[in-house]
Amino acid sequence: MSELTHFDKDGRVNMVDVGGKSVTERLAIARGSVHMSEDALAHLKSGENKKGDVLTIAELAGIMGAKKTSELIPLCHPLPLTSVKVELTISDKGVDITARAKTKGQTGVEMEALTAVATACLTVYDMLKAVDKAMVIWNIELLEKSGGKSGHWKK
Repeated sequence: MSELTHFDKDGRVNMVDVGGKSVTERLAIARGSVHMSEDALAHLKSGENKKGDVLTIAELAGIMGAKKTSELIPLCHPLPLTSVKVELTISDKGVDITARAKTKGQTGVEMEALTAVATACLTVYDMLKAVDKAMVIWNIELLEKSGGKSGHWKK
């Protein structure tokens, strides 16, 4: 197991110094889903939500979430994202969400991709909670990352 880098030798919180790392193209892909009742799923499919187009608004929220990651996660570096794509797909259980984040930089974009998914999931929940308060945000996970010293990783 590698040493945790968010703590110094005395155990104090430390924002990792990435200044000496090479600038490389970085990519991260994450996914998650929102499971919901048949009634909520039918309501979503009807397109008649009073709050607006659930999928489009959640997609936009996911992009915004990725852009705000360093403001939400205390030791994340602010990154100049070159691309964020969030895709929502209706499934038989609810909504599946995939996010891809890219940058050219000295640190990875895993947290941005995961935050995009989490924000999109929360937005789906918010927009449909009047129909189903028992929805479950499910299985947010990193699927793939590339770039940097550790190279390519795929689940």
